Amino acid sequence: MTGLNICIDIDGTITEPYCWIDIANEYFKVNLQPEDVTEYEIHKVLNIPREDYLKFYEKWGKEVHRRATIRENAYEILHKIHDEHNIYYVTAREEKMTEITKDWLVEKRLPQAQLFLLGSHYKVDKAKDLGCHVFIEDRYENALQLSMAGYKVLLIDCYYNRYPIMPGMTRVRNWKEIFREINRYASTLVQNKNCQGIA
Repeated sequence: MTGLNICIDIDGTITEPYCWIDIANEYFKVNLQPEDVTEYEIHKVLNIPREDYLKFYEKWGKEVHRRATIRENAYEILHKIHDEHNIYYVTAREEKMTEITKDWLVEKRLPQAQLFLLGSHYKVDKAKDLGCHVFIEDRYENALQLSMAGYKVLLIDCYYNRYPIMPGMTRVRNWKEIFREINRYASTLVQNKNCQGIA
């Protein structure tokens, strides 16, 4: 095996999951804290109509993505993973965010890899297209869909995804744990392949 195919979400997975809060607090005149974000859908957290959130995102979305900060150890671990495996950035961002996303990845000096902006949270078909072995994700509903489709999912812990872990899903707290899980999974695949060869 020459390496795993690893699909990686961006928002909340590579980026700090609550880095949008300061802009939202100022815009909506509220005082949200990270621990208040117990749901993925931000309009529900803010208790506002979805249309009001969409207006905010239309005006401030690019700035939110431009200002996004990286999770601790994500930079170092992504480069280590990239050295041994094939990585793909797979995000639900819309196509109009392509330029700002590419610029951000370059600015943060993250590994250059293929980028897919799906405009949808449904990622199963893209995982299939890419021959995905491991998908790193923060949205519980995405993780559930992917795991039910047979993919190994590493669900990185956030206040908004603390629901029961289902078969195929592994909760990880940080990027160091992600690296350990990927190494463990890769070793298991190699061992299984060797055992099949012996048989």
